[in-house]
Amino acid sequence: MANEPFVIAGAGIAGAAAAIALRRAGIDSVVYEADTTFRDDAGAFFNLAPNGLAVLRALGVAAAIDGLGFRNDRLVFENERGRVLAETEVGGVTLMRGAMSRGLREAAQALGVRFVTGKALAQVEEAGGHAIARFADGTAVRAAAVIGADGIHSRTRASLLPDAPRPAYTGVINLGGVAQTDLPSTGEAMHMVFGRRAFFGYAVRPSGEAYWFSNYAQPTEPARDAFASLDAETMRDRLLELHRDDPHEVIRILRALRGPIGAYPIYDLPPLRAWHRGAVCLIGDAAHAIGPHVGQGVSLALEDAYVLATCVREQRNPAAAFKAFEAQRRDRVTPVVRQSRRTGKQKAPGGWLGRQMRDLMLPTFLRMAARGAQELYRWTPPVWDHSTGVTR
Repeated sequence: MANEPFVIAGAGIAGAAAAIALRRAGIDSVVYEADTTFRDDAGAFFNLAPNGLAVLRALGVAAAIDGLGFRNDRLVFENERGRVLAETEVGGVTLMRGAMSRGLREAAQALGVRFVTGKALAQVEEAGGHAIARFADGTAVRAAAVIGADGIHSRTRASLLPDAPRPAYTGVINLGGVAQTDLPSTGEAMHMVFGRRAFFGYAVRPSGEAYWFSNYAQPTEPARDAFASLDAETMRDRLLELHRDDPHEVIRILRALRGPIGAYPIYDLPPLRAWHRGAVCLIGDAAHAIGPHVGQGVSLALEDAYVLATCVREQRNPAAAFKAFEAQRRDRVTPVVRQSRRTGKQKAPGGWLGRQMRDLMLPTFLRMAARGAQELYRWTPPVWDHSTGVTR
């Protein structure tokens, strides 16, 4: 059985960021990925918020996303008739998930982190103060600790906490992608449209590329492969029907769709009783999966990676470090997960009276939400003083 320092399960954004943060803290790790190749083209776009950007700067890897996205400083909310209801400042960068994952992985590799593909985690065990990661191919690794950064359907979580609640379907389907259009640029703003039957968001680049998404309610949870069997033309027709009474920009984007359309049901994770046990710890979506409605999933995962490394740097004993990590992160993460659920429900279209009340109350609600968002974005990573070893 091979021996390793820290084992990280999952080579996505959370896993690569954890490897970088641990390396900065003087801890070696090896990242194991279930897929046989890195899925650098997988996933949709997302907004990396100011708190996430602060982590990249603190880790010295902000350059890993240079040129991968564009500024997105403002949200413009409209009703189904195209009337602007409110605007709010947000800040951040919009970029593709796969591209950021690749950028962070390459930054980690430049620091000497090793990535191993085709190693699907099957089970994780504790043994004499260490952890053993057993893989589906029959191999195993003994490590000082195992970090589960393997997403909402985490195998690490299933093995560590077999009685933990499973990811819950939120009743919302998300579709999205990038389409080439002849629409004018939206500058550094993303438009959010409360459509008659579904919610739609879009931002248009100077090149005419439109980054778009649509959220619609579907009470019944679809099968895992339900959308894989639908061709692009069928998906486009469904979207055009959903948004047929919405602003013309929405229709023009949908009519411009070519090729595959990303579609998936939105899940989040009910609160877990624990994120760690002994020398095994969960981070990111494996610990506290959150819907996309407040744009914080990736940023919270980056925060997790940094705080985890801080705790390991200070405690050195993995079990004690993971206990300290969870104690610090729960109060930070829990309100954000709740806010995302509330925001997702507010996207649902209502009847005529409900739309009138929404249009009337939304500006007030957004002003309050903006103040909360500023507090959320204000989180800054603790500073490591390498001369004294003290975190401040």
